[in-house]
Amino acid sequence: MAAEPTDTPQEGASASAGGTQVIDTREGFGQAVLSALDECAEAGARHLWLCDRDFARWPLGQPAVIEALTRWASSRRQLTVLAAGYDGFAQRFPRWVHWRRQWSHIVQCLAVHEEVADKLPTLLFAPERVAVRLHDGERYRGRVYRETADLVSCRELVEALSQRADDSFPVTTLGL
Repeated sequence: MAAEPTDTPQEGASASAGGTQVIDTREGFGQAVLSALDECAEAGARHLWLCDRDFARWPLGQPAVIEALTRWASSRRQLTVLAAGYDGFAQRFPRWVHWRRQWSHIVQCLAVHEEVADKLPTLLFAPERVAVRLHDGERYRGRVYRETADLVSCRELVEALSQRADDSFPVTTLGL
């Protein structure tokens, strides 16, 4: 996937040939996620997708990420979260879980079927705007994409995965 040039590379990200924003550190990934969320909030992106097997690498517990999500969230918005499962999610990201309770009317958490769990990308995707994708999660290698062809490819991927997923991770758990 190719990407349009960005204004300036962020710390942990660099510009490669053609101006593609490259992610090459954990901090760079976190900053790319935060920058994409800020951009989506400012532009009023209607739909966000967050995809990962377990979100262990994501900065979802950081106050700046929660603030960016809050600025983004308003009427007629939708956040879809795709994961293999949500075990340990509440313990790792209590701030995000609290935020989600407030915005449960716009957040859908889906667990993909076991046979496609290995195909889950590490991806933040805002249709027609931006995609942040880690291709190598161990080394935090990835890219920020903005070109139409790349965004169409991301859309096809998340839509195909969501068709093989079920609602999961309820906002509240009732017990006896």
